[in-house]
Amino acid sequence: MILFAKLLRESYLFAINSLLVNKLRTILSLLGITIGIFAIISVFTVVDSMEKEIKSGIESLGNNVLFVQKWPWSFGSDYPWWKYMNRPVANIHDMDAIKKKSNGADAASFMVNTSKTVQHLNNSIQGIIVMGVSQDYDKCMTVDIADGRYFSDLESNGGKNVVIIGSYISENLYSNVDPIGKEIGIFGRKLQIIGVMKKKGENMFGDNSDKEAIVPINYVRNILDIHSESVDPILIVKAKAGVTNEQLKDELTGIIRSEHRLKPLAEDDFAINETSLLTQGFESLFSVITVVGWIIGGFSILVGGFGIANIMFVSVKERTSIIGIQKSLGAKKYFILFEFLFEAIILSLIGGIVGLLIVYLGTVLVAALTNISFTLGFGNIMTGLVTSGIIGLLSGFIPAWSAARLNPVDAIRANQ
Repeated sequence: MILFAKLLRESYLFAINSLLVNKLRTILSLLGITIGIFAIISVFTVVDSMEKEIKSGIESLGNNVLFVQKWPWSFGSDYPWWKYMNRPVANIHDMDAIKKKSNGADAASFMVNTSKTVQHLNNSIQGIIVMGVSQDYDKCMTVDIADGRYFSDLESNGGKNVVIIGSYISENLYSNVDPIGKEIGIFGRKLQIIGVMKKKGENMFGDNSDKEAIVPINYVRNILDIHSESVDPILIVKAKAGVTNEQLKDELTGIIRSEHRLKPLAEDDFAINETSLLTQGFESLFSVITVVGWIIGGFSILVGGFGIANIMFVSVKERTSIIGIQKSLGAKKYFILFEFLFEAIILSLIGGIVGLLIVYLGTVLVAALTNISFTLGFGNIMTGLVTSGIIGLLSGFIPAWSAARLNPVDAIRANQ
């Protein structure tokens, strides 16, 4: 153990000396390792951060929630698109049937949405997503209310002119004023604000609940055609505790097929989607991006590996007489071998650490300039260091092996 500690110390000093004495040669040689590690780890960091954000956004939809719609979230290659086109959209009557007949559903809600301009006095905001929802929407999806409350049964079932607004609407139309109880113009009509949702910001999908307004579906149906595809009708069903998505999906399929009066051999005219479909799709995408990152970084690391090997061959040549003296004094082959291997690994690690440092500075810069949070995780740091170490080991083995096999007498005479 003490021997290896001495070897490591000597190799570290030789590596540092190589950097100091031959600055330009070493820097150019290590540049490949630095660029390669930067390319690979930066891709990993972006992928991991995006995957974390996307999974967080998907999980906010609920792992035990199913979405009944006209269109599926994933298309089969053997399924003609026109069959989807001919399907009916989700309708509120299916929700009523599910509430009456389902044993596995904890709650069911119907939702439509459209983009509208909202206004208060002389101020207005365009592009606000107005969502018409049935009473149990808050049981199926997360509705974080910062001020005020959710709809009462009377307000929802009676189609009262009430609304819950996002924080962006509150801040821009009612700055420094409590909006609860105030009126807001939507659909050219006045609605009373009963709640304000918590500020969340935009997610990776571009969705922003801060720019949403939630209105009872029984109010919206008097203004819009809630069974038109233009308002994207969706039926949201949440499973009871202990009921799997597959069990609930089978039950919903039977109920909806019965409501649509489909014959036993007829295909479903609806899609039942779940968040796992999105997760699987993104995992496949991220796997491809990761492979591309390895390929791009791999070429740079390969060049860097040849650079490390070149440095080590030069180092062996410059220290041939010293190697001869060491061997004549009793130094074993493995001692010489490990000495040069450690030096190659240390040089490679220096290049890798510089690459990791650049990635870290990049994450700090991106976080400062944007709202996107990229984090250089411990796993990626270890991947960078281990990769650098392996490249150093492979690049330095042949030079180290040639040094270990030198004849002591020939080595001492080499530089004379």
